[in-house]
Parts: sequence; C-alpha cells; structure tokens
Amino acid sequence: MHKLSKTNRDKLQQFVAITGASEKSALQALKASNWQSEAAFDVFYSQPQPKSNGDMRRLEELFNRYKDPYSDMILAEGVSVLCSDLQVEPQDIVTLVLSWHMNAATACEFSREEFFGGLQALGVDSVGKLQGKLSFMRSELKDEQKFCDIYNFAFGWAKEKGQKSLALDTAIGMWQLLFAEREWPLVNHWCDFLQDRHNKAISKDTWAQLLEFARTVNPVLSNYDAEGAWPYLIDEFVEYLYDKSVVEK
Repeated sequence: MHKLSKTNRDKLQQFVAITGASEKSALQALKASNWQSEAAFDVFYSQPQPKSNGDMRRLEELFNRYKDPYSDMILAEGVSVLCSDLQVEPQDIVTLVLSWHMNAATACEFSREEFFGGLQALGVDSVGKLQGKLSFMRSELKDEQKFCDIYNFAFGWAKEKGQKSLALDTAIGMWQLLFAEREWPLVNHWCDFLQDRHNKAISKDTWAQLLEFARTVNPVLSNYDAEGAWPYLIDEFVEYLYDKSVVEK
C-alpha cells in the first residue's frame, strides 16, 4: 500500500468498497487492467468467486425476502420490493442490466436459479452490496459489446411468454429506454413510423437488424445502401424519412 500513488490508493480503496474484494484481489485486478477501474471490474467479475456456506445462506435469506408466498419464484411484487430496497425505479434500465446478469427468462420474474446465479456472478450476497454494484452495471451500457448483448437479451426478456414476436408498444418502450443510453438521433422517428405505418408486433430479426442499422448507418443516411440486405421494414423506414423530409435524398 505505501508504494502506491494517492490516485491508485484511492482506486484500490474504492474497488474494495464496491466489490467487497480483499486488497490482494483488488490489487491484482487493477494491476492486470493497468489501473483502469472499469476494466478491473470486468477482470474481477470474470473470475469465479469462491462460495461459502455463509454466502449461500445469505442468498437464501435474500431470495426468501422477495419470493412469492405461493411459488418458488420472485414475481412482479417481489421485484418491486427489491427495486425499492435498491432505491431504483422498476423501469430504470439498471433493472434490465441486473436481469441480464441473472439471465432471466422473463421481465419482472426471477427463478431461484436465476437469482442465485446472477448474484453469485456479481459477487454479492446482500442488498447493500448489490446497491454498490449499480454504478458498475450502468457503466456496462457504455461498453459496445455489452450494450449489444443487453440489447439482444432484452427482446426475449420483454416479450410475452409463448410469443415469438414483441408487442409493438413494448418494443417502442424498450427502444426508447435503450437508446436513451446509447444515443440514436432517429429513435423517435422510428417509433413514430412504426405507429403510423406498421402497427404490428416486432420480429426478432427486425429487433436485431435495427441495432445494426443504428450502429452502422449515419443519421443523414449518406452511407445507406438501398441494395443492402436490410429487412423490408427498415427500407420502408428510410423512405418514410425521405417522405417526411427528415433527411434529404
């Protein structure tokens, strides 16, 4: 510790406070990532964390706090209580990131396996520790690959059970939530277009291709290839933008 600069010492103390790691583990992660805190979090959380009987007992107690009294699941009411304990709104995007860590099959639901697996992967066993991870989880949205993974996860998570497509209103809400984090200037035009011209559920292919379109085609469409392999709906959207004079041909 005495050999560290004040900046690095502060980073070490912050890392320990957020992760609950030992100073030795924190130092290893920070050194491995050249003292870049966000990269160090990735290093730390990518490593399997040892689980004690105490850890499992605390996870069991936590799960029981939120689980439905009539099933071995945490349902919407329990998720609402969890969000209240974490001091976040249920519609906060960080709840989507948490669900991604848990690999939850359905929005507003956690199975025992999903809940335990997600919290173990994050290295937490209490509400306080999970709350300490919220800033880390928000920062993951700034990582392009993680954002893509979370975006693609959101389709299956948000759709109704047994449905292959995502209800239009739900899709629009999810797009507005996701693109508030990773700005896409055309998102409101896209949502207006869907309500004006489409008014149908969204397929998984359209969901995936829309992100690719937003990532690769600039907002003035100067690099849009009309002969490209875009879904018909995206081609229709481009024509809509021209018709509305949002962009010039």
